[in-house]
Amino acid sequence: MLVSVTERTREIGLRKALGATNRSILTQFFLEGILLTVLSGGIGMAGAASFMAALGMLPSPPGFDTPKLVPSSAALAIGCLALAGLVAGLYPARKAAMLQPVEALRKE
Repeated sequence: MLVSVTERTREIGLRKALGATNRSILTQFFLEGILLTVLSGGIGMAGAASFMAALGMLPSPPGFDTPKLVPSSAALAIGCLALAGLVAGLYPARKAAMLQPVEALRKE
């Protein structure tokens, strides 16, 4: 997200010059960070579930259980990932919101 803020400095400056508030810029980058973490967590969880389903079709050795995805553990993992995305997205979002429009438009 920090790289995204750096690459989109001119866009942020233009939005602020046209009247965007610090809060709207903060909200945009904050929600973008949370969306990316939850979406990537969901894709990872779906991949893990399909991998476990494929492993379940193989004959299991004696003494081993077939791996299963526990819904409460999956929800906890997605929740922790969303919290980490929230914390990690806070600094870049705040940095984007505090940019001065003139300085942002001046940067290349």
